[in-house]
Amino acid sequence: GIMMISMMGTNKKTADLVSDIAAVLNLELGVGEEEAEVEIPMSQQYIWNLEGTMTIPLQSEPVYDAEGKVTGSKDHYIAFDISFALDMKGEGYKEYGENIANYESLVKDAVTATVSKHTIEECRNDFDTVRDEILVAVQDLFDKEFVYKVAINGIKYQ
Repeated sequence: GIMMISMMGTNKKTADLVSDIAAVLNLELGVGEEEAEVEIPMSQQYIWNLEGTMTIPLQSEPVYDAEGKVTGSKDHYIAFDISFALDMKGEGYKEYGENIANYESLVKDAVTATVSKHTIEECRNDFDTVRDEILVAVQDLFDKEFVYKVAINGIKYQ
């Protein structure tokens, strides 16, 4: 439920109390860290663009004949350019982030392993989920969260 508190001539202590109550209610409603986008000032961000377009094989689709029997499979690919936003003040940035390009092959492998689990339909219908999985896979690679955002451009399917 939502409580409305209204008072005439509210003094500062009461206003602070109401703010505290509102904050607690928000936490109890589950509004908080899960939903909030990480807000990192531009001056604190480093954008790392991976060289070249990644082309990744997707899960193949079964091909059926007129009677509904599987007669083979159809291969699909996804291609895109990818970049990562790094928090230069985030934990792990000094250790890994400053030399992030040294880890490019490991990062590409994590991206490929994540995306290749999906079908073309899953990618087309809900790429946000795939993007979130890529972020988690890359964070897991470094065991740190200084990588906080994934940007994907120029998606093409085949």
